[in-house]
Amino acid sequence: MIVRPVRSSDLPALLELARGTGAGLTTLPANEERLTHRVTWAERTFLGEAGRGDADYLFVLEDDDGSVVGISAIAGAVGLREPWYNYRVGLTVSASQELNIYREIPTLFLANDLTGNSELCSLFLREDQRKGLNGRLLAKARLLFIAEFPQLFGRKVIAEMRGMSDSAGRSPFWESLGRHFFKMEFSQADYLNGVGNRAFIAELMPKFPLYTCFLSPAAREVIGQVHTDTEPALSMLKGEGFSYQGYVDIFDAGPALECETARIRAVHDSQVLVLAIGTPGDDAPVYLMHNRKREECRVAAAPARVAAGTLVVDPLTAKRLRMSPGDSVRAVAMSSHKPGEAGL
Repeated sequence: MIVRPVRSSDLPALLELARGTGAGLTTLPANEERLTHRVTWAERTFLGEAGRGDADYLFVLEDDDGSVVGISAIAGAVGLREPWYNYRVGLTVSASQELNIYREIPTLFLANDLTGNSELCSLFLREDQRKGLNGRLLAKARLLFIAEFPQLFGRKVIAEMRGMSDSAGRSPFWESLGRHFFKMEFSQADYLNGVGNRAFIAELMPKFPLYTCFLSPAAREVIGQVHTDTEPALSMLKGEGFSYQGYVDIFDAGPALECETARIRAVHDSQVLVLAIGTPGDDAPVYLMHNRKREECRVAAAPARVAAGTLVVDPLTAKRLRMSPGDSVRAVAMSSHKPGEAGL
């Protein structure tokens, strides 16, 4: 498997992937016109023809037969061209000494606080490929790309996690809150947001703080909770240093994770080494490897060994990276766990 930048020829495979994502992945709508525009813009982004506010680094996971089986992306900066909304979870305190009453009530504030940060988005892997190293490679390849080109990204990186919804795509948070203001199904609002029609959020969403005690118990319970299918991604990001700081999605209340770019494990732990071809050894740990190119970027994951400033990989890995002995490679251990510990 290899992670590489998207190409126009990938569009049919991307449409097929988009149709299988279900509700909640708003940055990958099953809309041919929108996806065509996105792929074209991503190609320009990798060529350096887009400013940070417009940059869309769209990657695909490709198997050795050339089939595209997954997708992931990095937005250079959110909210600089289109409004970027979240709810900030706060607290309102009411007290009366005379009546001996003290109440702490969680409150939702409509906010644009995360504007300008880079975003990890559009992560989706075909169900039959969710095995082995595939998911981790697809997700973490973006972090190694950021490590190689930190000047392209913001001081902080965020990731909006998919919130809770049932098998029919119904969100309890939406049913208790959003439906009253938008008068549409969750899936429709989710889709409109994904294709860039965000103006309706500002036009219809109340600006004043919302007291969560007015929401249904089911809605309150899912604030800041991730969908079951998203739990592996949540665990992976936490392992890289991301944390929840009280911001949630305005539609399904999924948490927004964030981390200072320089503090992401794959960024500050990665090394620039010289590629060597050989036998890493049976006990060699898995490394994430980047060929240090931009528009011809290729990232792989395989057992490797660091020795005297070199990264020893097997011939197949070098072939996947399209690299030769003596080439410069950026690498980082796939996991921060020490040998013998449970890892991702």
